[in-house]
Amino acid sequence: MIMELDVTAYSPLFFFVCAHYLFVEMSQLDFTGCKKRRRGERVFRFKAFGDQGYPIEFKGSFQQNVRALLEFGQMETGLCGPMVCWSFQLEVHRYPTLHVFLFVVEEPVELSPNLCCRHCQYTGWGNHLICNKKYHFLLPSKDTVSACLSFEGNASNTMDSLASKCNFIELQGHTMHGVFHSNGFGHLLCINGAETGSDLAGYQIMEFWERLCTGLRAREVSLRDISQKRGMDLRLLHAVAYGKPWFGQWGYIYGHGTFGVNQLMYQNAIETLQNIPIDLLAHHLANDKTETLATISRYQMLSGHSLVTLVDLFHFMLELKSRLPKERNTESSHPGMLVDASCRWSPKRVEMAIRVVIEALKQAEYRWVSRQEVRDTARAYIGDTGLLDFVLKSLGNHTVGKYFVRRCMNPVTKVLEYCLEDISHAFPKQDVNRMNCSNLKPQYNITWTQLMKDLFRLYRHVLKENRAISGSGIISDMAIASRIILDTKYFIKKYAREPAILDNQEVYCSVVLASKSEADLGKVMTPHESFMLGNNSTFNELRLEVEKTFRELYMGLRNCAVESLANFESVTGSDLVFKLFKGGSQIVFEGKFSEDENHDFGWIREDAESRSVVDCRCGTTIDDGERMVSCDICEVWQHTRCVEIPNHEEVPIIFLCSKCEQYLLRFPSLP
Repeated sequence: MIMELDVTAYSPLFFFVCAHYLFVEMSQLDFTGCKKRRRGERVFRFKAFGDQGYPIEFKGSFQQNVRALLEFGQMETGLCGPMVCWSFQLEVHRYPTLHVFLFVVEEPVELSPNLCCRHCQYTGWGNHLICNKKYHFLLPSKDTVSACLSFEGNASNTMDSLASKCNFIELQGHTMHGVFHSNGFGHLLCINGAETGSDLAGYQIMEFWERLCTGLRAREVSLRDISQKRGMDLRLLHAVAYGKPWFGQWGYIYGHGTFGVNQLMYQNAIETLQNIPIDLLAHHLANDKTETLATISRYQMLSGHSLVTLVDLFHFMLELKSRLPKERNTESSHPGMLVDASCRWSPKRVEMAIRVVIEALKQAEYRWVSRQEVRDTARAYIGDTGLLDFVLKSLGNHTVGKYFVRRCMNPVTKVLEYCLEDISHAFPKQDVNRMNCSNLKPQYNITWTQLMKDLFRLYRHVLKENRAISGSGIISDMAIASRIILDTKYFIKKYAREPAILDNQEVYCSVVLASKSEADLGKVMTPHESFMLGNNSTFNELRLEVEKTFRELYMGLRNCAVESLANFESVTGSDLVFKLFKGGSQIVFEGKFSEDENHDFGWIREDAESRSVVDCRCGTTIDDGERMVSCDICEVWQHTRCVEIPNHEEVPIIFLCSKCEQYLLRFPSLP
């Protein structure tokens, strides 16, 4: 099989990013010596990008803000086929140098592989109108860049070639991928943090995404939470510990459940698990009782106060985890532990040398200094250069008391450098004393690694695999509650709209589609858009502006005429807007199609392609994104889990639902 790649179709930036990801580590890349990709290209600060005023003043509607932002990007060609693409180079930090690239791809509805958005359908937004454009915001990973380069296209087929280039936004595994519809509704499709090899942590990616959403004035954003940490589902773990998912830290709340789960069921499930008494749970542990009880007792001792319920236990463990640095361990928490049996220097001499090196780094006032500079300063007190070399090598990326000694190679000079970091702020005073206290028994001298093992053990035996627990009443409900929380995957955040500004000259307008059938009136209505008006603006001027704006936003309204105000028959086009309405008011216009236009408004909505009938025994009546199977007789769809088809098994070639099966059984056998 021959891999063919049309190198002329890709922009210089794309190869720059490929080299950036595939041939060097980002943390070691020296951008100062690289040639500019283009003359005058700007490098933006990652930690401020999207803030008000950086790089633009975000003061218009979502569509206006996106257009203003893209004026600061570099336009790329060939990366996404016929779709227009812009790029931004973002500096995470200067030393060690770390840059990432943000791509923004404009996807017109004509070039979209699917007319309707399945993410809208799964979130419950199937009644939204189909927008003319989508905007994809991507932070690519080295895996997605590699996959895009190695994608096998058929050079003899132009359409296949275009499809291969468009596949960039369809690839899985980006560091971040979010998409907005042009009306401001969006979906966070994925974030992949440090555990997947990214140079950015999950919380850094989320903070960046939040700045984008807030700055661009997004309306609502949904996400599908299937995030895990070391085999633990975060939506279950954080629901018990904090009463909300991990994404709840940024304001995401219940949006839509799967398998018939509603919001009340979700909240009750959380409260059920949180209020399980630990003492009651201990009596019902059937398997692994001794080790699990020992784990619970360990954290009872560490907490210094009574842990009564599961929320107390998991909340304390997660808070403790956030304060323990990953590098911390019992071997590095005390300088003397750096010495092993083969060391030719005594522990006393090594500890003295460590103190000298630490004092030398303190004199640098927490700035990066070269290894030679530290060594020269320490030689005034330690004459044995071999001992100094041993200590400098051993101290790299280790904890000494309340300090963490960082070691890194300067990407420019290729010289090892050291920096001292005070980590005492990461621990409350009582926690530092408790964990460093020599009187504590060895089993209570906790490390980050040990804590994660204990957390996983409790998660598996108490929350996830409840088969280890036997009992009745509230204990027997634990498995059901855990299942309900895990079946709640879709969360949304609603962004507050800013109040009217500029002397109350802003109004919010929407369009409701008129129909010959009175029953259809009001079924299709657009969200409100903001319009800035002068004091003497008339309704005719506003009507024309509303018609133009909504035609640009929505595919189904391209031929829609905005004619009059809804429920205001006496208003004429020459009347002044602010004579009838105050600034900040919401105004609804009626939209009409021509006589020969299709009056079935279902074709312009996001659920236009979802005409299948869903009627599952769990209560689900819409496609919620879970695996389903269709009956070959009635063609009604149901969850494979609800009809007891395991996920690891293929769907049967012929499937009959229980109703159709019972119906066939009533027929007499043929002779």
